[in-house]
Amino acid sequence: MRFRCPRGAAEVLSAGVVALAVLVLAVRTAAGAVQALEDAWPLLLALALLAAAVTAWRLARAIQARRGDAERLATLRITLSEFDAMDDRQFEYALRDLLVRDGWPARRVGGGGDQAADVIGDHTQRGRIVVQAKHTRVGGKVGSSVMYAVKGTAGPAHRADHAVVVTNGTFTRDAMAWGDRHSVLWVDRDNLRCWAENGTALHELLGLSVRRSRFKRAA
Repeated sequence: MRFRCPRGAAEVLSAGVVALAVLVLAVRTAAGAVQALEDAWPLLLALALLAAAVTAWRLARAIQARRGDAERLATLRITLSEFDAMDDRQFEYALRDLLVRDGWPARRVGGGGDQAADVIGDHTQRGRIVVQAKHTRVGGKVGSSVMYAVKGTAGPAHRADHAVVVTNGTFTRDAMAWGDRHSVLWVDRDNLRCWAENGTALHELLGLSVRRSRFKRAA
C-alpha cells in the first residue's frame, strides 16, 4: 500500500485531526498504565517481598544442609576402600555408627538367629529402621532372596517402619525391582558413598521424612 501526502487544506486539516486523536489516545493509554501501576504497587511490592523471602528461605535451607553435612562428616566419614577392607562384623558396626551419626539411636543385633536384621535404629519422628548388612567382595552382587527375607521379618519380627538392605557391592536387577515393588529399600555401593563418604543422612538419601510404617506388624 502506498501513502500520498495530503492535498489541499481540507485533507491537511483531516490529517491533523487524526494525528491529534492518536496522540490523545496514546497519552490516555500511558496515563492509564501509570495509574494502574500506582494502584497496584502495594500488591507488586508484597509479591516482590514474598519472592525475596522465599529466596532467602531456600538459601538458608541450603546453607543449613551444607553445614549439617559438614558436621556429620566431621563426626564420622568412612570411605568405600575402608568398607571393602572390613569383615562382616565390622561392616555391621560401621553401619550402626553411621545411623547414630545421623541421629538414629541404633544397636547392632546381627548374629545367629537375627531374623534378617543386623542393625536396628529408633527415631522419635521417623520410627524404627531395620538394616540388613551384606558385605561382599568388590564386584559382588546381592540377589532377590535377601529382599524376600527382609520383607518377611521386618514387620512381624522387628516391628519396623522401614527396612533397608545395605551392601558395599551392588544388587541384581531383579533384587532392586522386587525391593522397589515391596517397600524394601536398598543402598548399593554408589548410595553408600553418598551416605558414608559425602555425609548425606540416610533418611535424606531414602526419603524417610516422617513415621510411616511400610510393613504389617505382629499383633
